[in-house]
Amino acid sequence: MRYETLFDGRKIPVLGLGTWNIGGGMTADYSRDKECIESIRTAIRMGYTHIDTAQMYGGGHTEELVGAAIKPFRRGELFITTKVWSNNLRYRDVIEKLDESLRKLDTDYVDLYLIHWPNPSIPLKETFRAFNELVREGKVRYIGVSNFDIAQLKEAQRLSEVPIATNQVEYNLLNREPERTGMLEYCRNEGILITAYEPLGKGTILGNPSINKVAKKYGISPAQVAIYWLLQKPGVITIPKSVNETHLRENLSVLELTISQEDMKFLDSIAI
Repeated sequence: MRYETLFDGRKIPVLGLGTWNIGGGMTADYSRDKECIESIRTAIRMGYTHIDTAQMYGGGHTEELVGAAIKPFRRGELFITTKVWSNNLRYRDVIEKLDESLRKLDTDYVDLYLIHWPNPSIPLKETFRAFNELVREGKVRYIGVSNFDIAQLKEAQRLSEVPIATNQVEYNLLNREPERTGMLEYCRNEGILITAYEPLGKGTILGNPSINKVAKKYGISPAQVAIYWLLQKPGVITIPKSVNETHLRENLSVLELTISQEDMKFLDSIAI
């Protein structure tokens, strides 16, 4: 595994495991619980120690599955991220929802707690009063945000008693919004990691002829090309989701690949 370094020197894996749609989308799906738990455990055994989840995934059931899956492993060797939904950003809601997440995950703390989406109707000052308190209590080790623009991120930095660890945003070969808006550069300058979700562009990357051309040249999959491209960006980590053992291994093997600078420049040129 490769790592990026957080502000206090602790390492975070550059390749995490996303869990959206494991145990349901917006509502719980209990029909494949055993399979989901075993797939997460398989990923951890392979070397995926960063598990990314959220309170709204599976209507809360995904956190329960993650909690069940991590039981056989040493908690200190895992990095668990969860997110509070935009409707629950008032002080008391943040506190209560985090306690609920801890119960579902069966842990005393989460490594990283994110605001899932900004909510203009709830002042960030109120949200960060809760976040700061949770860090002081040791229930949360690092604070982050998701889907914030630069102005919102600056406000979060001002209100947080500890450095913002990450902004989790959609970013991939075919979606360069963090580059166009200056978010990538801003975060790099501020020592804030970009966590790229949807690294495969909801599957659109898999059918892109230019990406497939590079994949064929190296005898790898388009998904591996897309993940490799992201992980060559300083200060960028990513959290692809998979419950397929073959895909999990392929994604992890990206860390051992090398794609030429010429082909990387070609990939840089294909954004739409």
